[in-house]
Amino acid sequence: MIRPATSLVLLALLAALGSCSRASAPPDTRAKSAAAAPAAAQPPKWGMVIHTGAGNFTLAGIAERKDAMQAAMNDALLAGYRVLAAGGTSLDAVQAAIVILEDSPLFNAGKGAVLTNAGTVELDAAIMDGAALRAGAVAGVKHIKNPITLARLVMEKSPHVMLAGDGAEAFAKEQGMTLVPQSYFYTERRARELERIKAAEAKQRAHGTVGAVALDQQGRLAAGTSTGGTANKRWGRIGDSPIVGAGTYASDACAVSATGAGEYFIRNVVAHDICARVRYARESLEQAAREVVLEELVAQHGDGGVIALDNDGHFTMPFNTEGMYRGSVGPDGQIVVKIYRDE
Repeated sequence: MIRPATSLVLLALLAALGSCSRASAPPDTRAKSAAAAPAAAQPPKWGMVIHTGAGNFTLAGIAERKDAMQAAMNDALLAGYRVLAAGGTSLDAVQAAIVILEDSPLFNAGKGAVLTNAGTVELDAAIMDGAALRAGAVAGVKHIKNPITLARLVMEKSPHVMLAGDGAEAFAKEQGMTLVPQSYFYTERRARELERIKAAEAKQRAHGTVGAVALDQQGRLAAGTSTGGTANKRWGRIGDSPIVGAGTYASDACAVSATGAGEYFIRNVVAHDICARVRYARESLEQAAREVVLEELVAQHGDGGVIALDNDGHFTMPFNTEGMYRGSVGPDGQIVVKIYRDE
């Protein structure tokens, strides 16, 4: 029989042995415990994708301006990259890239826009902040050097989403924007193009768009699109570019900018449909975009393409025409610009 005093001594000895055992535990035991803890969430892969129009063009038809177009796209991607690399917002990156494309006479937006039947220029643009579901758009403006900038002002400085025509330009003046004369947008190439279309020498009406989608280091998505619409257009025709959900859309999961025959993109609410398939049907971004562009639109003879980016940094650029001017840049700063399908 163990006496109480003896029991107390044994308990003390056992406690001491336990303390020694814990102190002498191999160091890798603690390392294993630390390794078992959940890993910190990785930041999204940030970057930008742009397009400058899709169509059934030939290499010979663009040969004289191909290099200049690629250089301008490179400049646009570099401008967006610099914003993102410095920790700037996806909205700022989208705007910076599109302004450069609008200022170039090579694309159907801003300076290089196509001409209407009356020989004038009418411009449309939209921008959308996916993080807050805010959007701004302008349509049918005639004296705005950078419609994408005015679209952003509509989003941030007005209670509205879209302003059109004279009203949009009155708002621009209130915001301190300088309006430019129609002569600023005139280019000989567009004038000759309009003459060919009116003479029925061109089988298809010229159209095109510029656009950008971006994901910043904070995981915020944005999209923007700017265009002169369709050459020889009449009656104040408005395409899909300034219509939120049709040619431009961004949410917290997906950002899309479209280019092509705008009426088909409006009827199919293309940009939103792609993002809805990602959100509700759990389709991958690539699957959703390809189904819409290569199946839904093709079945209706609607030509064009999209650029799309998700909140993990995955992007896709499907098109159902001969080519689509497109480019991308990621955290490594490597810029890639392509034109044809097999590139």
